[in-house]
Amino acid sequence: MIPGTDIRGRTLLVLSDGKPGHLNQSLAFADLLGLQAAVREVAFAFAGAKGLSYLLDRCGLHSPHLFQVKGALPDCCAVAAAGSATYYAAKVIARQLGVPVAAIMLPRGYRYDFDLILAQAHDRPPQRANILTLPINLCRPRPQGLVAAVPGKTSVALVIGGPSRHFQMDPETLRSQIEAIFALFPGADLLVTSSRRTPAAVEALLETFPFRRRVLYSREPINPIPDFLALSDYVFVTEDSTSMISEAVSFGAARVEVLPLQSTGARNKVGTMVATLAQRGCLHIFDGTLGDCDEKIDLAALLQGVRLCG
Repeated sequence: MIPGTDIRGRTLLVLSDGKPGHLNQSLAFADLLGLQAAVREVAFAFAGAKGLSYLLDRCGLHSPHLFQVKGALPDCCAVAAAGSATYYAAKVIARQLGVPVAAIMLPRGYRYDFDLILAQAHDRPPQRANILTLPINLCRPRPQGLVAAVPGKTSVALVIGGPSRHFQMDPETLRSQIEAIFALFPGADLLVTSSRRTPAAVEALLETFPFRRRVLYSREPINPIPDFLALSDYVFVTEDSTSMISEAVSFGAARVEVLPLQSTGARNKVGTMVATLAQRGCLHIFDGTLGDCDEKIDLAALLQGVRLCG
């Protein structure tokens, strides 16, 4: 059952499936709209509930018995959800509260009758009045003062992800790429961070290079990426992460280089996104030479016409 309300304000209710990448997009959406975010975790109530939710949604039926919400619901002006475990609950809750509902990312399998859908272009969404197609993920990087620039030096940052269903990460290939970067920037201030998905072998590789600041996520679980973007002249990002690439092409003034990885052969929407951004001048696919791609995407401008809360 859906709990009752408990707080008031100009608030966007954000439903979370517990996945940081999904939650961060919802929080960025709230921030870009100038709304306060109230996060509530949601999960299907029993095995088979997710499959049943697809069927009920197609029939136009909205049952609060298929899911559970952690915590009482706030008095909100709208509901936002990202991830397949949240979309049905978002529709039901929005209907109960009498407020608009937004789906972040294309809610495949469900009817597209949300008040607003924010879909990435690489998902090839249909053209509909309620669908806003974006070239990148929603993001809102906020520097935290974790890293300071070195005056008088060119700043070069590396952001390393990890293997995924779309890409493999070979340490020796990465070694060659990093060696090339060091050769291109003698005397520069070089920084690096790994991420949750970075393999131990890759983190060990990063320790063999003389970076001025090295953040290994397995030992130091912080996020210096916004700080890197704020101070760097060049940013190198591995190809695997749409979220990291989205941050790099929408924040700061750095020229962006993408370190190509070996594709797994799966249908690769990430590669499609990278190719499109390269055509727009937002990034250069690193081939041993440097590009001059520093075009930035203004997400706030793209959302300027959104009036979800009036």
